[in-house]
Amino acid sequence: MQTTISKIEINSTASKVWIAITDVEMVKQWQYGSVLTTTWEPGTSIRFSTEWNGKLFEQWGTVIDFVPEKTLRYSLFAPRDDLLDSPENYFFMTYSLEENQGSTVLSIIQDDPRPQALPHGSVNEEQGNAILKGLKDLIERN
Repeated sequence: MQTTISKIEINSTASKVWIAITDVEMVKQWQYGSVLTTTWEPGTSIRFSTEWNGKLFEQWGTVIDFVPEKTLRYSLFAPRDDLLDSPENYFFMTYSLEENQGSTVLSIIQDDPRPQALPHGSVNEEQGNAILKGLKDLIERN
């Protein structure tokens, strides 16, 4: 299994970070216009839809864990021509928040059991994760 861990410290409360990662309109702002569809109840579906150059891209899965302002975990399938939509081809996303004296460390962990997954390791804000930088900027200016 390949695991990628991305962390960023955001100068805001865990409550505001939580809203940014779970609110449909906020997600659209930092996930390149992606439309999120879910109820966030464990066991229910989650779907991300994005249009790029006139083509629709979708990913889907199941919400596994949802503890407000603490942790969020879901499975996700990213379709490709060489992959079947089957359990062994899903990866897992975990968002973990740790608040300390007015700032929050957001950790995003991607566990990918697929044999074709590429090793990534750890990433942090300083290494140029554009999505995390966009999320940080969005939260800190609101």
